[in-house]
Amino acid sequence: MSTLDTSPSNNGRGSETWAQSWTHLHVDRRSRGYCRVTFDHPPINTITATTVAELAELVGLIEDDPDLNVVVFESANPAFYLAHYDIEHDPARTAALGVGPTGMHAWLDLLVRLSRAPAVSIASIRGRARGAGSEFILACDLRFASRENTLLGQFEVGAGVVPGGGPMARLSRLAGRGRALEILLVADDCDGPRAEQYGYVNRVIADDRLDDEVDAMAARLARFDHEAIARTKSYVDQVTLPADRELSPALADFFEMLGRPAQQAQSARLEALGLNVDSDLERSLGRRVVESLPD
Repeated sequence: MSTLDTSPSNNGRGSETWAQSWTHLHVDRRSRGYCRVTFDHPPINTITATTVAELAELVGLIEDDPDLNVVVFESANPAFYLAHYDIEHDPARTAALGVGPTGMHAWLDLLVRLSRAPAVSIASIRGRARGAGSEFILACDLRFASRENTLLGQFEVGAGVVPGGGPMARLSRLAGRGRALEILLVADDCDGPRAEQYGYVNRVIADDRLDDEVDAMAARLARFDHEAIARTKSYVDQVTLPADRELSPALADFFEMLGRPAQQAQSARLEALGLNVDSDLERSLGRRVVESLPD
């Protein structure tokens, strides 16, 4: 990873630090106050150890930029926003990510730091975001979704594991206990209107207006006073974000359960059905995850 220079002259528009070569995303610094990040990891925008490492570096840039007011996260693939995590048959790569500045595993660390960053993070959602993809959007400050083209969910319980990236803590605060349990335990997909009804997203927007409406909001935020945004956000964070102690135990459970023989067998059945590629399984994962259950 590159060395971070936090001076305004380096972090401003056109800096080499922001414009470096990224593997799974593109960064467009539209102005000193506004950055747009596009996920682009074919075929379905799975999250891997590489994605986590790049997002961790990006969050460091966001945290330390005194000019940045707003970051929009979008996808280059209209069918998949962020599919879910993929260990790529190499769990050691994920283990090797280590811990971040919070002392938590790199995935939890970047999610927590993104939520607490002084800049506003906006998920502009078109396509599918499940598992770790759902965990990422839940860590963003604002979530706007395509009315016609959004599917969100936490499918992990259906696949035999505990969700590891904090959705229990975040969804319970956003949707309430009953709806959080429905999303997590039934492990099926929520379409855009249901996600809006449950508080999973701020609101849904007609697909043909999503980009323009989010861009207009971000451009507005980019013009406001940075300190006014950062301080106001910090007060909301104090009373709404989960404490660190609520997050790490579930991730430990996720890794422990992932290593069980029964779960490994179920993962193999999911892969045989089309997991991690652009397949009908991935496009209908919430509905079809039950097909991987043993007879």
